[in-house]
Formats: sequence, C-alpha cells, structure tokens
Amino acid sequence: MDDRDRAILQILQEGIPLVSKPFEEVAQRVGLTEVEVRERLAALQKSGHLRRLGANFDSRRLGFVTTLCGAEVPAHRLEEVARLVSKYDQVTHCYSRRHRFNLWFTLVCRDWQEVEKILTEIFHQTGIKVYHFPASRTFKLKATFKL
Repeated sequence: MDDRDRAILQILQEGIPLVSKPFEEVAQRVGLTEVEVRERLAALQKSGHLRRLGANFDSRRLGFVTTLCGAEVPAHRLEEVARLVSKYDQVTHCYSRRHRFNLWFTLVCRDWQEVEKILTEIFHQTGIKVYHFPASRTFKLKATFKL
C-alpha cells in the first residue's frame, strides 16, 4: 500500500462522494484516473487490505433491531460454529476473542422475534447457548482512521 492508496481509502472512509461518477471524483482528488482508482481498490481488496466497500446504514433508524451476541464455544468447535453463524444474512460481524465467551457476532433483524428465532436455531444446531446484549445507548457513531 502506497501513499495514493492511503489517500483513496482516507477519502472513501469519510464518505463516497455523492456524484454520478464517485470514483472519477476520487481520482481527480488524488491525481489518478478513474480506472487507476478502481484497479487500486481491486488490488487492495485482493491483498486483504480492504475488506469491504459499501454503505453503512443506521439500521435502527431504518426500523431494524440490533444486538451483540456472545457464546462460550469449545475451542475444537469454534471454526464449525463460527461458519454456521456466519451463514445467516442477519449477521454483520462474527469474530473470536480470548475470553470465556470466545465467539461474538452482531445481528441486525426485523424484530426481536427474528433475533430469538435465529438464536434458537443456532442452539438446536450446535447445542450451544448464545446470549445477546442489546445496546441501551450508542456512544460511537462513526469510526474513521487516519491513514
């Protein structure tokens, strides 16, 4: 990753320009062509430096419910359970932590009944109880990083 890649990512993480040709706008700001910007983004994705390029929506304002979920999974089953959990479209993040609750994921669902249905399905498929922790207050609204 070079300085131009960092400049492109800095612009995009602050918000994709809302114009008819956003990558052309980014290209002009960093001194490249639109094709070069797209090629660089593809290379960053392929190398793993860029995981996802897309919009972030405020799911609560759109009428969805969100909750953080945690489970205590035997180490030898962690990959298996994580793969199963990650298959749900409602799961936005899934990761392990060094903690008694070693598998964590976030659910975004239409309502609390859908949350309970998914957690029940996971329990029936794995035998592992998943706890969920709905947020009562949001403190961090945006995360951007100086590149």
